[in-house]
Amino acid sequence: MDFDLAAIDPAPLFALSLVPYLFFLRWAGQCRSIPKTALLGFQLTLLFVVVTIAAAVIALRCCDAELVDIDALHGGAEAFLTLGNAVLVWGLLRQTPEEVNNS
Repeated sequence: MDFDLAAIDPAPLFALSLVPYLFFLRWAGQCRSIPKTALLGFQLTLLFVVVTIAAAVIALRCCDAELVDIDALHGGAEAFLTLGNAVLVWGLLRQTPEEVNNS
């Protein structure tokens, strides 16, 4: 029995992976030890997902190609991931030692 991984559509698994991330964002929003700027970085990561999906649809509809084949769209989508990561790191680095809760 052969099992072809290329035949599996990853879209449902990708959509399901958003559920735990949304729970994480809710928990992080209620957690007092996560700086607000770092929380914004986590939220921007979700924006990256939305922008990537939109860019993939545009690439498929307008250019009849995959997102990775259209450098401008792919780079633009990845820029949102870079932005989210930069804001997250900035928020964590700005945190003063008094604000850190190690308990």
